Amino acid sequence: MSGNLRKSLSLPMMVALGAAGVIGTSWVFTASEFFKKYGAGGEILGLALGAILAVCVALAYAELASRFPRAGGELVFAYAAFGRGPAFIAGWLLIGAYVSSLAFYVTASGMLLAEIFPSLQQMTLYSIAGTEVYLPVLILGIALCCAIWLLTYTGMGLAGGFQLVLLIAMVLIGIALAIVGFSHGRFDNFWPPYAPDAEPFADTLRFVLPAMTFLTGFSLITTLAEDAKLSPRHIGYAVVATVVVAAGFYCTVLLATAWLIPWETTATLDDGVIDAYRKAGFPLLAWGAFSISVLGLVTSFLALFPAASRVILAMGRAGLFPSVFSQLSRSGRPVNALLFTLLLTLGLGWLGRGALLWFLDTGGIYIGLAWCIAVFSFYRIRRDEPASRAPFHAGPAWLPGIGAVAALCVIVVILLLGTSLSLAWPYEYLILAVWFVLGAMIYAIVPRVSVEETRAAVLGTAEASQEN
Repeated sequence: MSGNLRKSLSLPMMVALGAAGVIGTSWVFTASEFFKKYGAGGEILGLALGAILAVCVALAYAELASRFPRAGGELVFAYAAFGRGPAFIAGWLLIGAYVSSLAFYVTASGMLLAEIFPSLQQMTLYSIAGTEVYLPVLILGIALCCAIWLLTYTGMGLAGGFQLVLLIAMVLIGIALAIVGFSHGRFDNFWPPYAPDAEPFADTLRFVLPAMTFLTGFSLITTLAEDAKLSPRHIGYAVVATVVVAAGFYCTVLLATAWLIPWETTATLDDGVIDAYRKAGFPLLAWGAFSISVLGLVTSFLALFPAASRVILAMGRAGLFPSVFSQLSRSGRPVNALLFTLLLTLGLGWLGRGALLWFLDTGGIYIGLAWCIAVFSFYRIRRDEPASRAPFHAGPAWLPGIGAVAALCVIVVILLLGTSLSLAWPYEYLILAVWFVLGAMIYAIVPRVSVEETRAAVLGTAEASQEN
């Protein structure tokens, strides 16, 4: 049956799905690498600058989500602004980005637990891209993926409540890390925040790229908007709150780490925040930092999985995928889209960490392009519709444009060969090309449907009637 998704997510649940989905795993470990490469100042200030740019883009998302609180996010915005073709591009980009991340978590989850239980790394199945895939690790990843599918299949209210509990746990651990870091450390450990031979301005700008990828989860709120038991205006607030909460968490914990012991010392360690607190004599808090990374993997998985299914649902509603994916159960759940998301994730998950890192890198390109499509849609809809009609008003119209221009600049730098930020040649460029060619082939063979048949389903009956 078709219809509307069941509205079951409260404002705290929506913020938790967005913010906890943003607070992932790798940053806990990579603080050492980033401190060494950019300095503590480069990482922390670059993250703050990236957060400002993310907020600029998030404002456009917030206004658009308040106008069109429907499943699909950028796809819905592009459909409303430009029609079928750009909507397919947006949806195809999101599927590539979301499924790549989900597939990575299939093996990353087991590898993370192998830090505690090294015996998991045995019974090698095969090796791809220089990394071995172990049977116990793969089994754990498959089990986690199936558990997330079952949780989201049961209902987003239960999934959102569970996500909120996990976010609260992460925040409490982060508060403990901050209190100890600032109370037992000193300012001299952080200052000067750059190496003597560093270029502070350049190093800060260089970290904006990874910072923006850290903060992309705010778009999940718009993808899940139809599940929200909120007014359209409050959905807009949730989008912006997601960026603020996640960026504040990142910056606070990283600054506390740089405060606790000299950041130059942390730069020589292996496991970033974890080793910094262990070296400072707080082994329990070191385990707390490790716990954040474990929880972050689960929360990212739990946020991305339903988001991917909602994009597939929206593709089905728009006639861009088979209509079977637009069907909902009697209780308003996208059962077919959820099952397809599970199959796609497991289908790629067997590739292992090494190969999936290639997919993650190309996923960053997809997300950046999706940002730009959303901002372009924002300006097109603003031109055609008075801003006063939006329940959430984004403020100065030029702010989202700043974020879009920054995203385009980052994409151009990544695509250029021979720079420190370039994609891995030839594998990541090949994956990028294959994904776009495959998308073009699918779009070419999908039967055409009229706008009248799909507009109400994609945008919602109320929005469609307003347009008419």
